[in-house]
Amino acid sequence: MTDTTAFDWRSFLLRWSGEWADSLSDDETRSEDDEAARQARWLGFPPASEERIAAMEARLGRRMPPSYREFLKVSDGWRHAGGFVWLLAGTEDAHWHNNESGLAGLDEDELDEVRREAGIWRRGLQLDVESDVTHVLLDPEDVDEDGEWAVYTWASWRAAPPEWQANFLAFMRDMYREFHSLRAHQSEEEEPVFANDTTRELDAQVEEARLEALRGGWERAAAALDEANAYGRPRAVGLGDQIRRLLGRTGIDFDALVTDRQYAPELLPPLVAEHAAHSYPDDSTLTFPLRGADDDLVSLAHATLEQVRNGTYRYTAAGPFGEAVERARELARWGDTDGAWRTLISALPLWEPLGPDHLAPLGWVADPVLGPLLTPERGRELLSTPRGGQTGEAPGPAAGLDPSGLAWLAEPEPGGNRTSYRFVLVEGVEPEELPDRLTDGSGTVLTEPMTFWEARDRSRHGQRVFSSYDDRALMAVGRAGRGWSFAFDGDDPASFDLRRFVSPAAASSAGTRAVVVWSGLRTRHGEPFFHLSVARDGVEEFAFTYADGEVRSRGEIPQALDPSGFFGGLEDSAEVERSLLEALTGEFGAHLPRHAIVNGRLHTFATRSWTRPPRNGETYTVVVMD
Repeated sequence: MTDTTAFDWRSFLLRWSGEWADSLSDDETRSEDDEAARQARWLGFPPASEERIAAMEARLGRRMPPSYREFLKVSDGWRHAGGFVWLLAGTEDAHWHNNESGLAGLDEDELDEVRREAGIWRRGLQLDVESDVTHVLLDPEDVDEDGEWAVYTWASWRAAPPEWQANFLAFMRDMYREFHSLRAHQSEEEEPVFANDTTRELDAQVEEARLEALRGGWERAAAALDEANAYGRPRAVGLGDQIRRLLGRTGIDFDALVTDRQYAPELLPPLVAEHAAHSYPDDSTLTFPLRGADDDLVSLAHATLEQVRNGTYRYTAAGPFGEAVERARELARWGDTDGAWRTLISALPLWEPLGPDHLAPLGWVADPVLGPLLTPERGRELLSTPRGGQTGEAPGPAAGLDPSGLAWLAEPEPGGNRTSYRFVLVEGVEPEELPDRLTDGSGTVLTEPMTFWEARDRSRHGQRVFSSYDDRALMAVGRAGRGWSFAFDGDDPASFDLRRFVSPAAASSAGTRAVVVWSGLRTRHGEPFFHLSVARDGVEEFAFTYADGEVRSRGEIPQALDPSGFFGGLEDSAEVERSLLEALTGEFGAHLPRHAIVNGRLHTFATRSWTRPPRNGETYTVVVMD
């Protein structure tokens, strides 16, 4: 609640008037009234007496809201309220709008947001006298506990719903900010330079906000920068956008900082990464936020865009923080995104800005391997961490994104895209060794890290022959905890055929141990199924398969994995699946990194077929695409 009656209207209006007068150039054409206002350094009029205000209220049949009344006692009207209301009503000119604009009768399909506020056009008190097709209405039915009426401002050329302010004081403050913002942008190329006590106070506020942000006080800094931005202060947008980008906001262009060669190495990559992510059909739109950039910088932007699109952009930084970036990338590319984040954040106090307007490392969000580490929670942790030579209290760590174990696979994925999956765990080997164990040794190499959907599209590019007997799994690889590596296929794999299925466990276990799981307990393709096989030194130790409502098993199965303890009934297949995965975690101690698999980018490769070739007399389908 704001005590609007205690506001010092006279000081506020005098400051506004003086700043307006000083902002005018000597050769600017003005009306006689404006020139008189300039000479008097007063945009207002003589104050309205209590009798004059009372007469106005008698004419209108309502007592005026407190802040408007207090304003009238200082000035009976106002010139140049912002940039588009040239004359604001005093006691004589204020009148009920009575749908003078005709906006209350809008067709049902027109300007829906305005239509919902249609009553304001019938009941509102009109304050605009001269304007650029802009209406300012006080609403006598939108009244707060202090008796203040809300203010609605609407202009047809804005193509937006009416802007709402809680009271007349809030409206006038907003118009003062609008005046400042317009003058500040004009001042970039015109004389006199728009500088006064207000701009100097705000510029000092921006500088203090910069230091506060580096100390970790990003919320206070963001609020101060937003206020300065509302006044059009030049550094506020570029600094504030850095905070907003790390909070996950989109539509960020970093203002003029992105075209400054000092800051372009950090700010250009996230800018072009967002452009690439939205798949703009015309890359000429990339030049919009690069206005004023020289040809070399525009060329750099397009080169960076190409790197981001093909997944080859690689973020680097100087000093100890740069060394941590390399360690973090190595962890992330094998799936340890939580470890990668902790590596980055631990080194952040050693990070050094590129210049005085650089608040945090940002180029890494465009890195195909490091970028998926960012979440809103982690963005807040980064912003809360003191850095750049400033000190402050370190924040508590953001929660890790990867649950331990395997049971998360039983949780429904948003959108229901993953209802079956398969994976191979191999003990004591590095992820890059898995292609040799799961292919026919034809020199298969891992792809560069990419999302699974990118990998699938690339693997199918140019493919013309599709066979029903060939089930080569496209699998992402990484580390599965201490001592294990994994290969994972979550693309709702092909239907399970027990008669032709060949487990890769034995072939992948030479000199070690391997575990194969294929779960389709929630499959959309036929009956539910589940397979587990474990092999050591090239020999299967045990296996069981649940399919067609029956369990088939081989070898000596550990008690904790005995299928009879899970498949007594499938009333709740998700709970059965969860129990099985928890038992597997307990038996082998491995886990799969959820965030890297679902949201990250990992190396991939195609395995040998998981089905045997057809025998004599068996039929299959081959589709050839022309």
